[in-house]
Amino acid sequence: MQIQVHSDNHIEGSARLVDWVSASVASKLERFDDELTRIVVHLNDENGEKAGAHDKRCQIEARPKGQQPISVTHKAESLELAIDGAIDKLGNALSHQFGKLRSKRAVTQPQGNEGGAGMQDALLEEDFLADEQLRSS
Repeated sequence: MQIQVHSDNHIEGSARLVDWVSASVASKLERFDDELTRIVVHLNDENGEKAGAHDKRCQIEARPKGQQPISVTHKAESLELAIDGAIDKLGNALSHQFGKLRSKRAVTQPQGNEGGAGMQDALLEEDFLADEQLRSS
């Protein structure tokens, strides 16, 4: 999983910040590592130089393999809280998305021994139809 970090002019995009954000994202979302191709993090200070409550914004976009991107945003009074909040939201969104996909796969795929029984029924049906054709001829 590739992690990219971008910041606006009001947030100093130092290598230290990029490393910290990348490590935070990687550690908290590592369970989805095989299912994601890329995560893009956007950091913004919406008020620029002015102080203000909830003016730090973190938007994270995750790119699941073979699916549409998932994007979340969290605003907070500090960059750390905005990042943590966005990571938590993304973790919940990914759990929900992949949970739905797993449920859908479980419904469409036969469980346990049912696949063998279904195959056996199909073979018996073929034998029956072949016998019927022989009797009609």
